[in-house]
Amino acid sequence: MNVITKWLILLALIFIAISFYSYGNSTGMFIFIILGFLFEAAFWLKLFNRKKKRSST
Repeated sequence: MNVITKWLILLALIFIAISFYSYGNSTGMFIFIILGFLFEAAFWLKLFNRKKKRSST
């Protein structure tokens, strides 16, 4: 994956998460807070994505 594409995806994920958090807090709808949590989790998992090493055997 291209480095620029990875960073654009990361920015989009964190922006969506913050948007859901703020909308959920302003309206009091708990589902948007949960959605914000899910998008934040996707952000952190994508940020620290580790590549598996292949064994040479």
